[in-house]
Amino acid sequence: MSEPPPKIYLLPNLMTAGNLFCGFAATLKILQGALLQVSNPDVATDLFHTAIWFILGAFVFDFLDGRLARLGGHDSPFGREFDSLADIVSFGLAPALLVDRIVLQEVPRAGWVVAFVYLACGALRLARFNCAAANQTGAGKEFKGFPIPAAAGLIASLTLFLLWLADSDATWATGNLCCHHSCFFSRS
Repeated sequence: MSEPPPKIYLLPNLMTAGNLFCGFAATLKILQGALLQVSNPDVATDLFHTAIWFILGAFVFDFLDGRLARLGGHDSPFGREFDSLADIVSFGLAPALLVDRIVLQEVPRAGWVVAFVYLACGALRLARFNCAAANQTGAGKEFKGFPIPAAAGLIASLTLFLLWLADSDATWATGNLCCHHSCFFSRS
């Protein structure tokens, strides 16, 4: 006897698709900004701001998909996996690219390594959560580790703050950030 096909619920999965769309749009804006970063920094900064707002918009959809699924009693393995795939794009890939292009652009070799480590840790944490949820051990209200949406929120907020500093006083912010980067990397 074969297993019944997984149940797919429309409203929670539409919210997850919104989350995925925001992550995809943020990634596109970051890549567009990266291409214009040298030739037109003002347009690149605007694109990076837009990307941050898309990442923050993904939070709204991520919050709604889980709430709607639990509210309607529509938790499903399909929804959990779809949510994790959307989360790795919106809260893993997009913030990793953002950090690489804005915060760590002065150290390109170390930048992509740091960005990848963040992405890999987020993927591992989501995989661990999905395995625990599938086995019904540790799933539900108990979280182990730092949830990837919270990590992405921290990264997006700090990056938005750094962009704001750069916009408010470019000379001060640039000098301060260069000093901070050199102090940070001289200690490691």
